[in-house]
Amino acid sequence: MKNYRPYNPTQSYLLPPSPSEWLPEGHLVYFVLDLVAELDLREIERRLQAKDPRGERPYAPRMMVALMLYGYATGVFSSRKIARATHEDVGFRVLAGGAHPHFTTVNEFRMAHLDVLGALFFQVLRMCQAAGLTKLGHIALDGTKMKANASKHKAMSHERMVKDEARLKAEIEALLVRAQQADAEEDAQYGAGREPEDVPAELRRREDRLAKIRAARAALEAEAAAARAEDLIAQADELRAKAADPATSPRDRAGFATRAARHDQQAAELDPNDRDPPPPGPDDDLPRHTPPTSADGKPQPKAQRNFTDPDSRIMLRDGAFLQAFNAQIAVDDAHQIIVAAAVGNQSPDVEYFAPMLERIIDNCDAVPACVTADAGYFSAANVRAAEHMGTEPFIAVNRLRHDGTPADRDRLRSIEAIAMRATLDDTRGRAAYAKRKSTVEPVFGQIRAARGFHHFSFRGLLKNRGEWLLLCLTHNLLKLYRSTLLDAQLLPA
Repeated sequence: MKNYRPYNPTQSYLLPPSPSEWLPEGHLVYFVLDLVAELDLREIERRLQAKDPRGERPYAPRMMVALMLYGYATGVFSSRKIARATHEDVGFRVLAGGAHPHFTTVNEFRMAHLDVLGALFFQVLRMCQAAGLTKLGHIALDGTKMKANASKHKAMSHERMVKDEARLKAEIEALLVRAQQADAEEDAQYGAGREPEDVPAELRRREDRLAKIRAARAALEAEAAAARAEDLIAQADELRAKAADPATSPRDRAGFATRAARHDQQAAELDPNDRDPPPPGPDDDLPRHTPPTSADGKPQPKAQRNFTDPDSRIMLRDGAFLQAFNAQIAVDDAHQIIVAAAVGNQSPDVEYFAPMLERIIDNCDAVPACVTADAGYFSAANVRAAEHMGTEPFIAVNRLRHDGTPADRDRLRSIEAIAMRATLDDTRGRAAYAKRKSTVEPVFGQIRAARGFHHFSFRGLLKNRGEWLLLCLTHNLLKLYRSTLLDAQLLPA
């Protein structure tokens, strides 16, 4: 009989093992440790040092960042799962160095420093550039509707808010009348002066519901009024510019000035608060969805607001409606490196083209040779914007039906549309646009299918932008990791 190899799982170690021996050479954990050692985490250090020095000592920022990066790179996004993995998963145990932070500590660290974690995207992108993984010969742009951390059933239109508010108000009044009648009957039966009964649970539920609807309706109406006021101010500025034009006749100049003053007055009536504008942010150039309004600044009946995440919007993806955000990426075709990423709550893609192109140039300090995008990004203004920035656009003019005919012939009326259609129909244009599917769409597949990221973890536009950058960062991290293994001949090409 053959002898088995020794097996005793309860045997204690005579000498403590080294964590560097727990995983094979070239493992992702060791790469993450080396990468985190090179990252600039001074902003997290500054925030931690600004806290009261008394109390429990915090975990090392580099350990917490390493856990975040490795978790998002391997498809572990839950703070509870990350905390559990420091006990059960060898990779997480090595990164944690024997520490076991509670899941609330993991979540609080991510929440407090999500903006910094997202900003690490640019540092990792620079490493990818230094490794020669970006060529900027062809950049493919695309977006996906990523589910928000909210249900579409928690969204309500302004029309329904008004109806439900009236209905709940009537029901509450009826319940109060019934309660008063019950009190009178009990006083007659048991005598006056007894302790008042608690408000029935049914009445409290309706009152709570009414309060939430009123708050959501007020917020929706305020947002609509502010959006209409901004439109009026923009129109007034355009009228003043026309009035200042020397070519404008005196009669027209007076008319423009009068209309501009009227727009200013209407804007002041809609948004009377003389508030200073918020400081400019890094994503102010992204399109932002505002509720559709009427001329008087009131929300249109179909304008909606979600009770759980007011920043999210109902969007269409693959024929189904969901509460979502629009997650955008720009991918270099050389090694599928994400060179720009953003998140907005405007469903159409067309308004993201110019801001994303500017992000590509800012992030890479260079202009790509060409940019491809599907028909959702086409507009004459986008074609001109790309050419003005010095890149050649290949944007599908319209979607084709199954028989090969254009689905929207109206788009072919502009000069830019006709020229773009001709460009895409020639051999060079078809070859350039054909690269788009094999460049950007596999990245979404890797994010969704391989790593299992199907919805955002947070609520609010700013937090989800930070998480999307963190997710894109770890995509680039994995590409950089694979390239190092190829260079070290630890992975077959």
